[in-house]
Amino acid sequence: MRSIWKGAISFGLVTIPVKLFSATEQKDVTFHQVHRADGGRIRYKRVCTVDGEEVPYSDIAKGYELATGEIVVLTDEDFEDLPLTTSRRIDVLQFAPAEQIDPIYFAKSYYLEPDGQGAKPYVLLRNALESSGQVAVVKVALRQRESLATLRVRDGVFVLETMLWPDEIRTADFEFLEEDIEVRPQELKMAESLITTMEADFDPKQYHDAYREALQQVIEAKVAGKEVVAPPETEEEGGPAVDLMAALRASVEAAKREREGRPAKGGKQARTSTAAKGAAQKQAEKQAEKQGEEKGEEKAAPKRKARKSA
Repeated sequence: MRSIWKGAISFGLVTIPVKLFSATEQKDVTFHQVHRADGGRIRYKRVCTVDGEEVPYSDIAKGYELATGEIVVLTDEDFEDLPLTTSRRIDVLQFAPAEQIDPIYFAKSYYLEPDGQGAKPYVLLRNALESSGQVAVVKVALRQRESLATLRVRDGVFVLETMLWPDEIRTADFEFLEEDIEVRPQELKMAESLITTMEADFDPKQYHDAYREALQQVIEAKVAGKEVVAPPETEEEGGPAVDLMAALRASVEAAKREREGRPAKGGKQARTSTAAKGAAQKQAEKQAEKQGEEKGEEKAAPKRKARKSA
């Protein structure tokens, strides 16, 4: 890995020189826009809308548009004069329990490595923070943007997680929150039972990006000049449950079969949660249909008796 920033953790009167590394990377399959006829790359020119001339990158500046439509042009010197007190520092502001910080605030993760003579104070702060069970709330400036962040320990290394500011978090203002939706106790109990049945220790290694893998296979087949084989179809998601209790009960049964590795009804193995959902949906619909038929028979029964007595 290559460091993308150098600075220091400022902790009281203690300064810990560190190097910053991106902790994550996207594994998406990237594409270029090309001409369908000959595969030629599509290029875009930077053209000024006023004079129609192509503009070299060195002549491009940042512009802020006013409500009137006028543009305020900012130069590199304007940005350099801004007061970023944390331009080369990670200032520790406070320490807090990790559970008090909603994950919705987190933006991007970075690793911190001690730089130069910073190994001993780095390990000292790391051990103290780890034993406290808390995280450090810090302020840092990266790429000319100051932000809040947290500092925690993962596998013996500091992880810096930049955060959004409070006014960048949208309010979940949805109409259904104002509705008086009644949930029956037995429905809640069955939903809790489903959660309990599906409980397991989280192991990220058991999950994978099936879409990216299938896409890569398509590309490799194209390169080899082979026929592209369509990936196996996944079971379609069902619509809203006809009978919520029946759907929950069927989901619990499907989840139990999947966990125990027992074959589902019909002899097929329930391999994925999607398949379990589909099976649960179908079973719920059958149960709802059966219940409807039974109710219809109950209504028809008195009529049959009356005819017999007549």
